[in-house]
Amino acid sequence: MIASAAEALARDLAGLAEAEERFRDEVTLLIPRPRLLDALARAREAGFSVLTDLTAVDRLPQQPRFEVVYLVTNYGAPARLRLKVRVEAEDAVVPSAGPVYPGADWLEREVFDMFGIRFSGHPGLTRILMPDDWEGHPLRKDFPLVEEPVHFVGHTPKVPSAIIPKTRRTPPTPP
Repeated sequence: MIASAAEALARDLAGLAEAEERFRDEVTLLIPRPRLLDALARAREAGFSVLTDLTAVDRLPQQPRFEVVYLVTNYGAPARLRLKVRVEAEDAVVPSAGPVYPGADWLEREVFDMFGIRFSGHPGLTRILMPDDWEGHPLRKDFPLVEEPVHFVGHTPKVPSAIIPKTRRTPPTPP
């Protein structure tokens, strides 16, 4: 059953949302990009004090290509609500949630690093997982999948079956 706090917030944000999805007793609101900070501020005021997660989805070949997903939680109720913002690849910029949820800082850096989505107003939008000189964004669906050969110097690893000790299996004793 959907928590009453999430229901109340969904009703409050209905004027801001473009669409509402319900699946397995969870509510997801599709918020237009210009209204995102207002929706997050209202969620915070309604007791959803924790930004549990912030991630993205590459929907290629669908348009708009990206969805930025915010999961907010109210531990007092308890309840949670998902907010989504869709952005085009050519204009993949979303306002930073940092002014409302300071914990968004590193989550936004991760989304920037993996998907290339920028967060306007972010105090230090730099890579967090990949090396600074890395080119591209690995979680985009059009990122090339390549394998680099691994060269072992002075040591050749053994296959797991050569390392794991073998034990004799004794059949169970009938009663």
